[in-house]
Amino acid sequence: MNFPKFTIIIPIFNEKKNIVELLKNITLKVKKLKFEIFLIDDDSTDGSQELITNYIKNKDDIYLIKRRKKPRDLSLSCIDGFKRSKKKFILVMDGDGQHDPKYINTMVRTINKNDLDIVVGSRELFSRKVQGLNFFRKISSKILILLINFLFGNKTNDPMSGFFIFKREIFLKNKNKLFSKGYKILFDLITVDKKLKIKDIEINFLKRDKGYSKMDFKIVLILFFQIISKILNN
Repeated sequence: MNFPKFTIIIPIFNEKKNIVELLKNITLKVKKLKFEIFLIDDDSTDGSQELITNYIKNKDDIYLIKRRKKPRDLSLSCIDGFKRSKKKFILVMDGDGQHDPKYINTMVRTINKNDLDIVVGSRELFSRKVQGLNFFRKISSKILILLINFLFGNKTNDPMSGFFIFKREIFLKNKNKLFSKGYKILFDLITVDKKLKIKDIEINFLKRDKGYSKMDFKIVLILFFQIISKILNN
């Protein structure tokens, strides 16, 4: 497949137990594609930075970017990566191992073949059982997805996904319109332009084996503020 080199952005915070295994899986499962990886560390306190620094010492195209700015914020981490990337396409995924790198091949093939703006790795929460979410995350995610798709149109079955690939030009053209904080950067991106061509691919959202989810009531509250902000500025 003739596809240009792209950037994989992985925002992380305290993922010492997961990140090296994820990097190995990406190398193992992403076939015949050229990519660079930006690990955006949001000032981890568990030794993640030291571990990553040692792991990537002799690795090409894997870069650790240390965020020192407060507050910690996943969207701001991603945006930091978007600004640094010079590639046409950017893929975003979580650092906890719940996004299986094997889907990257399909996502790249789909965006390339269909000339799309965004391809979303959709968890399909309403049509299948998802093992990787606890009860709170399942309920809150479903409520927010229904609300977002009702208010802004059903552009994707999973506007809450953290696993997607998109054209960097979308960010460059619309960066001043972004809410630019919170934990769901995909929702931010898909609502800045009504003409975006978006397609879902169904993924199996894996169960987290190590560490803990960062999703809590505070993050859900920020998402509601983000929705209100989008309505007022739409």
